[in-house]
Amino acid sequence: MLTEQRSVLEQQDPEIYNAIINEERRLREKLQLIPSENYVSRAVLEATGSVMTQKYAEGYPGRRYYHGCEWVDVAESIAIERLKKLYGAEHANVQPHSGTQANLAVYLAVLKPGDTVLGMDLNAGGHLTHGSPVNLSGQLYRFVHYGVDPVTERLDYDAIADLAKREKPKMIVCGATAYPRIIDFAAFRQIADAVGAYLLADIAHLAGLIVGEVHPSPVPYADFVSSSTHKTLRGPRGGFVLCKRKYARALDRAVFPGTQGGPLEHVIAAKAVCFGEALQPEFKDYARRIVENAKALAESLLEQGFRLVSGGTDNHLMLIDFGPNGPRGRVVADALDRAGITVNANTVPGETRSPMDPSGIRLGTPAITTRGFNAAECREIGRLIGEVIRNLGNEDVERRVRERVREMCAAVAGRATRELAVA
Repeated sequence: MLTEQRSVLEQQDPEIYNAIINEERRLREKLQLIPSENYVSRAVLEATGSVMTQKYAEGYPGRRYYHGCEWVDVAESIAIERLKKLYGAEHANVQPHSGTQANLAVYLAVLKPGDTVLGMDLNAGGHLTHGSPVNLSGQLYRFVHYGVDPVTERLDYDAIADLAKREKPKMIVCGATAYPRIIDFAAFRQIADAVGAYLLADIAHLAGLIVGEVHPSPVPYADFVSSSTHKTLRGPRGGFVLCKRKYARALDRAVFPGTQGGPLEHVIAAKAVCFGEALQPEFKDYARRIVENAKALAESLLEQGFRLVSGGTDNHLMLIDFGPNGPRGRVVADALDRAGITVNANTVPGETRSPMDPSGIRLGTPAITTRGFNAAECREIGRLIGEVIRNLGNEDVERRVRERVREMCAAVAGRATRELAVA
């Protein structure tokens, strides 16, 4: 729905206005199944587009290098206190621009270039910032990667412990971007303690599930906890770091001036709104329904004979593995998008193809749960996905599925538990 501000945009810059309107239409008429995406509330969107975008505020509340920061200090302080309350953390920094920036700041806080770090392999479900050679993390530090058991496709904590004993890392990174099972943070703490390593838990995907108590929290175990704010937490695009009080000064200096300059105070205000929403009792119900919907979607896909990595899911996402002889993930993702179902191509454990041409697709339920879809509808979505995959390139099937998707999207309008930026 258009706002008064956007009507001004329509007059001044119709090309950008049209791009935004078309994106609104895409979000409204298609099923958003990329597990790292979600819908923000109107309140979060309003804060993101507020006048706080105009303020330079290098430093921290009460310790700025610029004058005129009294009101951004209020907003940032609220964000910090709400975030600490959400996770029971001793210290919080809400300035990182993204989950990537959050991870790089943690590394800078306690590591030196060349230090050994254990992280999850990208093909097994890890993130670029967990030491990929194309990322700054893999270029500055000596990353050694652990994967998943080749049979169960789950984390093998004994194997990780053995690797840690051999490599003696200064830090161990746990958390993932494409791992469909529960992560045992207590087991990682034991491994880290055995070799005297720092423990960083990257909860970018799990942040909302942890708040909703459908996934264990790493805060009691990890020295540092990093995250983005726009996935299961349903906030603006951004990041944060939690840490033990004894690391607070080192972390804050690593964020500013170590890796960033002026913070995005309009985004920090929106983070505060997001954290306030996550503190409400209904957020736990939302997190519970994400997992219920994911299990229903996974069951539907399994019933149709698709192979899911690790055989299913415990959280918000799943991966379909088509194998080396099956259809390419990107081809499948393109076909589904034409049919109104947006997923992303993704590597799978033991990947034999290029990351740009992988063997699988990744899909999840945070966004459709926000819109109000239930488990029965997720099972139908699974059947629609199967119909498109079994008939790749069939325009009639894609058209029929696309029409059904639009009907389903229209049917859930008004079901969301909060007012969304796109209904």
